[in-house]
Amino acid sequence: MIYTRRVYDKEENNKTKTFLVDRIWPRGIKKTDVIMDGWLKEAAPSDALRRWFHIEPHRWTEFKKRYYEELDGKPEEYRTILEAARDGDITLLFGSKDVKHNNAIVLKEYIEQKLK
Repeated sequence: MIYTRRVYDKEENNKTKTFLVDRIWPRGIKKTDVIMDGWLKEAAPSDALRRWFHIEPHRWTEFKKRYYEELDGKPEEYRTILEAARDGDITLLFGSKDVKHNNAIVLKEYIEQKLK
C-alpha cells in the first residue's frame, strides 16, 4: 500500500519506507527533524510544471497529464519508490497545504498503475 502524508503532520508510528517527493525542501522544517529513507526531488514535477500548477485546482487534470508525461520520460527517478512499493508499504511525504491536489497524490497513482 502507498500512503501520502504532509511532512508537517505528526508521524504516528510509521513503519513504512518513507520518501519526501518535493523538489524544494519544505519551509520551517529541519532536515534532521524528518525521519525518512530518502529525498527523491528528481521524482517531483519539474520547476516549470510546479510553478504552472501552483495549487490551482482548476488545472488539476492537466497537471496530472503533464506530470505523468514527465514521469514517463524519467523512470530512473522513481525507480527507488517503485522497488520499495514492491517490497512493502511506503509513504510519500509532501509539503503542500492542499492534501487532495499535490504531486504526491499523482505520483502515488502513477506508481500504483506501474505495480499492476
